[in-house]
Amino acid sequence: AINGQSGTDPDHLQDTMSHVLDAIINSIPAPVVDKDGPTQLLVANIDFDNFIGKLGIGRVRSGSLKANDGGSYGAMAGPDDTMRPVTVKELFVYDNLGRKSVDSVGAGEIVMFAGVSDIGIGETLVSRSNPLPLPKLAIEEPTVSMTFAVNKSPLSGREGDKLTSRVIRDRLYKELDRNVALQVEDGASDAFKVSGRGPLHLTVLIETMRREGFELEVGPPQVIYKEIDGKKHEPWDSVEVQVPEEHSSAVVDLLNRRKGEMQDFGKADTGDYAYIRYLVPTRGTIGLRTNLLSATRGLAVIDSNFDSYRPFAGDVGNKEKGSLLAFEDGEATSHGLLGAQDRGQLFASPKTAVYKDMIVGIHQRPGDLRVNVCKQKQLTNMRSATKGIVEGLSPPIELTLDSAVEYISQDEIVEVTPNSIRMAKQQGWDKKNKK
Repeated sequence: AINGQSGTDPDHLQDTMSHVLDAIINSIPAPVVDKDGPTQLLVANIDFDNFIGKLGIGRVRSGSLKANDGGSYGAMAGPDDTMRPVTVKELFVYDNLGRKSVDSVGAGEIVMFAGVSDIGIGETLVSRSNPLPLPKLAIEEPTVSMTFAVNKSPLSGREGDKLTSRVIRDRLYKELDRNVALQVEDGASDAFKVSGRGPLHLTVLIETMRREGFELEVGPPQVIYKEIDGKKHEPWDSVEVQVPEEHSSAVVDLLNRRKGEMQDFGKADTGDYAYIRYLVPTRGTIGLRTNLLSATRGLAVIDSNFDSYRPFAGDVGNKEKGSLLAFEDGEATSHGLLGAQDRGQLFASPKTAVYKDMIVGIHQRPGDLRVNVCKQKQLTNMRSATKGIVEGLSPPIELTLDSAVEYISQDEIVEVTPNSIRMAKQQGWDKKNKK
């Protein structure tokens, strides 16, 4: 495929991909459609265009669809819904990596249509004269929420140009046009509650926003609880890990400590690998990926999906170690970091801008500790026999958005800017602890 060659015999390849296309046509059955029936198109996805608005995407199951054929079509969310009249203004089909406008399409075509501003996933475009809606598709509900807020740190405004709550709010609500599984609620103090299908779903949005020039503060992930039959329930994920057999015991121990329930354990089809399948509370999967990779030397292959809501599993345990906090505003120095690294592992490097209560490392013991990473070395006019010896400073831990979101506790936040990822304590955290 890289060389643009294909064939039925590996020793006689030709400079064409027609053999691959023929194999697809011969191996994959054609869609079951009714070209002469009434119009049916089940909306499987939506998109948004800045010029023509919301776009519905789906396959024409029956009949045909024409652009600007006012009064012929309606939309229904399942057989029990009331039909509302709609007008399809434009039709598009996929063309290579883009799309092209067409006047009409027949059954079997995957199309995009514009003109229905309130269309949603699971609805069916039907013929008004003979409406036959398909069963509505169910969209998975959010299981995790995070707080997005205006960046209030002393270093705010240095890198991004989108800083205010109004701009952040407009961007989040605009995301709802494309991201149907996302939910946004206005909160207090320039903050917004954003809910999605797991931390990964939300960190993808955060990464997109920071690349667009946004600065914001993000709170720790919180699972969304439900009360079912008078009892507290929480989301559980199905986690499957493929790992070399010598590391399987470490994986089992880690999942057990997070209130996981083993579902399957066996030998994988390839190599000396074992597969381990667990049901784990979603709370327990936050930070799990990083810990699994550390326990298996990066050899674990991890896959997780939402399973169901189940009874509350109890406490899954807090962080075993505290954080190292900057003592004051300033710039980290080699001398200050050298003294701080005896207390734990560091995130900061020399010349890193820091501010009071910013997290600069992982404390080697439980509890948080302030360290003076901005400390200057005392200068004297005395000669030293060890003047030319440079003491070793350990390289800092590389901080990514995913690892930062997994690391923070309930009283901590992640500061996200176009060029930097920082972690800090929430304002007033020390007063709350004293109470």
